[in-house]
Amino acid sequence: MRTAYGVETVRAAERELMARLPEGALMQRAAAGLAVACGQLMGRVYGRRVVLLIGSGDNGGDALYAGARLARRGAGVTALLLAPERTHAGGLAALRAAGGTAISASGSGAAEGVIRRADLVVDGIVGIGGRGGLRGDAVALVDVVREAGGAVVAVDLPSGVDADSGEVSGAAVRADLTVTFGTHKPGLLIDPAREYAGTVRLVDIGLGEVLPGRAELEALQHTDVARLLPVPGVESDKYRRGVVGIAAGSARYPGAAVLAVAGALRGGAGAVRYVGPAADAVIARFPEVLVSDQGPHKAGRVQAWVVGPGAGDDAATVAEVLEADVPVLIDADGLRLADRDAVRGRIAPTLMTPHAGEAAALLGVGRGEVEGGRLSAVRELAARYGATVLLKGSTTLIADSEGGAVRVNATGTGWLATAGSGDVLSGLCGSLLAAGLSAPDAGSVGAYLHGLAGRLAAEGAPVGAHDVAEGVRRAWQDVRDGRDGRRRGARGQ
Repeated sequence: MRTAYGVETVRAAERELMARLPEGALMQRAAAGLAVACGQLMGRVYGRRVVLLIGSGDNGGDALYAGARLARRGAGVTALLLAPERTHAGGLAALRAAGGTAISASGSGAAEGVIRRADLVVDGIVGIGGRGGLRGDAVALVDVVREAGGAVVAVDLPSGVDADSGEVSGAAVRADLTVTFGTHKPGLLIDPAREYAGTVRLVDIGLGEVLPGRAELEALQHTDVARLLPVPGVESDKYRRGVVGIAAGSARYPGAAVLAVAGALRGGAGAVRYVGPAADAVIARFPEVLVSDQGPHKAGRVQAWVVGPGAGDDAATVAEVLEADVPVLIDADGLRLADRDAVRGRIAPTLMTPHAGEAAALLGVGRGEVEGGRLSAVRELAARYGATVLLKGSTTLIADSEGGAVRVNATGTGWLATAGSGDVLSGLCGSLLAAGLSAPDAGSVGAYLHGLAGRLAAEGAPVGAHDVAEGVRRAWQDVRDGRDGRRRGARGQ
């Protein structure tokens, strides 16, 4: 499992570790890892031209010491100093002693030419404590870097992004590689900042010895998901495996019911019961489904419900499902129709699965505010509704109402942005709830499998939601057998 810690936690851990080590040892560990990563990205070091963008913080010091190591290996290294009077003195001395040069980033026309000739640009402008976008001379330099199109390595995280939230509120560096130290920072795993980070490489500097046990963010990997997958035993029957009820679809949207059922059938539960006006469409596609037209209360025994996909204005069915004493997943129209007090009053677990637009409506804010501040949005929704919330998007976030670590999933692909994909996810997560997983685990495992299924189904080409549902089985096998999804381009493994 990947874990991420916030700025204050990281700083406290660094202070504790530095007190145990010789002066400067921690920075030298970071610089050594950074220099190795830069060399590997370039392919060779001797004769390469490297430019360091240096601000006034410790990230600038890391970059300068790394630059000194590269210079000793034959690279031509130039540091562009954004705050010459506040540059890390030890790092600057080390660079010059190794044969590197340093010039002011402003006041001359040399900076632009140096950047355009560079094989590699190292971003050491702002550290993890930076807030807001870049300003002044830094913006001008970053514009030149972008126009030049060379490779960019960010030190710890791209300058201009928020380390704690993943927000990008102004100009920021777009890196090909981010070399982060000790632990991931939340912003490296959450969009929009994640897209600015490129590939992320974690350098161990010994921080794990002093970091607290509970992280602020968690990202499951193949082995974590494999441990959570429900597996039937010798004595299992359909009820022991779990039965999931699907209350979805309408005369206008029968396909939503079919797709939710498709996801549920592949999610590990022993049986699926369907209630709603799309019974004919469901049974025609999936004859194994148990259908009823008597409403949720008379549908028969279930261990979890999914309500809302394609439900239209059927508020009565949503309210009836919320009265059930089993876990309930609320999606799509169900999110709009569900009474907040009824959700908060539930004893059994509740999992809500909005996309950004639905989350914005529930919070009473604009969609852009949710997309720009996804972490705060998912936490706020979970607190307001007393539920576990799965916020869909390019990175899916799962938060519970107790304020625990937020789960983040990045196995998805842009091809999942297709009608009905969310219905498949709802059925899949609902089935995992019925199989006995907790709401955070059902949401995390469902999002992981759904994203991986989308990649497996697409393989770089357009897919429909039914293709994603068919891909769940392959994704499940990949996870179960320990095959590495990165071979097919899945992120976050």
